[in-house]
Amino acid sequence: MKKLLWIMLAVSALMAVFYILTGTQGQDEYIKKIEQHRAGKDHNFKTSPDSPFAGDTTFTGLKYFAVDPSYRIIARLVPAPQKHTVTLGTSDGREKRYLAYGYAEFELHGRQNRLLILEIADAGPYRGTLFLAFGDETSARETYGGGRYMDIEKERGASIIVLDFNLAYNPYCAYNNNYSCPLPPPENLLPIPIRAGEMNYKK
Repeated sequence: MKKLLWIMLAVSALMAVFYILTGTQGQDEYIKKIEQHRAGKDHNFKTSPDSPFAGDTTFTGLKYFAVDPSYRIIARLVPAPQKHTVTLGTSDGREKRYLAYGYAEFELHGRQNRLLILEIADAGPYRGTLFLAFGDETSARETYGGGRYMDIEKERGASIIVLDFNLAYNPYCAYNNNYSCPLPPPENLLPIPIRAGEMNYKK
């Protein structure tokens, strides 16, 4: 009986070590993937003729918070009761219209949070894709004052949704005033700091 107990304890210990190691490897792989994504974006911004930095020889790269896996959130997706039109103001005083898709509900920093996810309604290649604009307590301090964006993957019938704040990015207006960028809706101004994703751009 004692021998069996020791065997069970040994197996449990080995399983714990296995899960710790594989979890660490998973996090390392995730961090590497985000860093590769950022390097690719920097390269594109430096070389593409469509970049907001086109012709700017001083551009060396964007600034980011360190990758933090805890900011990859699995949120509950609550569909909007009706796909009503949501009008957002823009950085140049115009308006842009979207469709309400649903709400992402999640806990972070000890608070329950809720963000409105919008669906692009304009004709074109991005029609039907999901978009999220948000502000937080870092806005106009560590991050761009006009808020940041996240692209959200649409999955039919899903009850959960991934919010990866490590992929939060600045609109082009953060780098160049010639663009017109939608501002976050009032309900997406979070009363917590989101120290993940892209920071203010400074030369």
